Amino acid sequence: MPGSAPLEYPVGQSIQSSLAAASDRDPSAPAIRFLDESLSYGEVETLSNAYAGALEERGVGFGDRVAMMASNRPEFFTALYGILKVGASVVMISPAWKATEIAHATDLTEPALLICDGDTHERVAQSFTGQILHLDNDDPPAANAREVSEADWDNTEAVLVFSSGTTGLPKAVRHTHASLGAATVHWVSALGLSASDRFQIATPAFHILGLLNMFASVSAGSSVRLHPRFNLDELLRCIEADRITLEMAVAPIALAMANHPDLESFDLSSLRYIMWGATPVTESVAQRVTERTGVGFLAAYGASEVPVITSNPVDSPDCWRLDSAGLPIHDLEMRIADLETGATLESGSTGEIQLRSPSMMTGYLPPEANDEAFADGWYRTGDVGWVEPEGWLHITDRVKEMIKVKGFQVAPAEIEAVLHGHGEVADCAVFGVPDEAAGEAVIAAVRLRDGASVSDEELKALVAETLATYKRLADLWVVDSIPRLPSGKVLRRKLKAVYEAALS
Repeated sequence: MPGSAPLEYPVGQSIQSSLAAASDRDPSAPAIRFLDESLSYGEVETLSNAYAGALEERGVGFGDRVAMMASNRPEFFTALYGILKVGASVVMISPAWKATEIAHATDLTEPALLICDGDTHERVAQSFTGQILHLDNDDPPAANAREVSEADWDNTEAVLVFSSGTTGLPKAVRHTHASLGAATVHWVSALGLSASDRFQIATPAFHILGLLNMFASVSAGSSVRLHPRFNLDELLRCIEADRITLEMAVAPIALAMANHPDLESFDLSSLRYIMWGATPVTESVAQRVTERTGVGFLAAYGASEVPVITSNPVDSPDCWRLDSAGLPIHDLEMRIADLETGATLESGSTGEIQLRSPSMMTGYLPPEANDEAFADGWYRTGDVGWVEPEGWLHITDRVKEMIKVKGFQVAPAEIEAVLHGHGEVADCAVFGVPDEAAGEAVIAAVRLRDGASVSDEELKALVAETLATYKRLADLWVVDSIPRLPSGKVLRRKLKAVYEAALS
């Protein structure tokens, strides 16, 4: 079971030391596959040393920050390890961000250098005064064998990733080598990862899930296939061709699999499981995929701030559940706090999920954001849920996304699960809008499958028949698409703004 025993964590070791160890063990073993290219662990180590040398030549050293704003490609990770090798930390910036978002990120973190590709450099604001290294336009660094100086890495900053930014400007989440090392140990354990495993990274590499997958793969000596963008047919084809052993499925990937007209034509027999993370599992979606492929789903739960929180027990498939995110991972501590008073609640009661873990972030930038992030040393996830006496966690929603109808708390995810269960619903999202009589009214945005004939009234009736009266839909709005972050999280605020603008 994930929570059965504490683990031993690397003490005083750097994240990049795992790469050197993997290269020493088997330098010819495949580490990264990309398109028709394959890089061995020895080659990744050599290229990372070359990037470290190139950064040192540009004056980047211990304690500096280097921003990474590049697409999924091998150089993303060879440069990343090169940054870590010189003792600098990596600031992860989405290459999809616009100029104002990039300016916010660089102003907040003050990187000495920015690594980019494509046209991303054209969006870098004039306020950024550091150097730029372009992966496409600049010459690749020459091979540069170097000794990696070791230090007490535990408290050394390693990576900064940005929060989803669903409210206000994104915050930078600061992780040290120690916290990421613990997260890596947790993820290797949760996945049951070994050197014989092969999996894929189709989500953005700058996201905590993409980073953690790479760090865990290197730690276990397994291999990953990088995809420049998400294409379901290509993912399914690679499962066949590479004999992929485990697949990651955030909500958009799982939905696309469930709705794929030719899913049965692909040979997915090499998969041990499909891991569902980033968003709560929608049981009906997972069940549809399993019925069509025979591959089971392994649910897990994490956050940028605490990368691995719970998981179903990977070694006990008979225990896997779709109604729970799993058990707390090893020595992670979890409590449920009352949404109003903050008091710790008994098992079975619903409140905010709060955590303490060796993998917990150091804190946010700007520092003032930490005031609301912690309660007596416990990280406040902002997620709402409850825990069974045996420890199984149930996530119901987000604190800030709960809808209050006549004094009752309504979880959007609960209504979404009902709508997802209808065969003609391809995707959906639920949010609240102000209502004079009820406080808030419940609205559902629904994307229907091609050729669907179900009416708005039928879907509203389905919710009314399934859930309590106060959870009924005030309106159902058919849309062409549901806006989501790369992690799969719904941008409810954006949907709500469009809906309210249309009404006015």
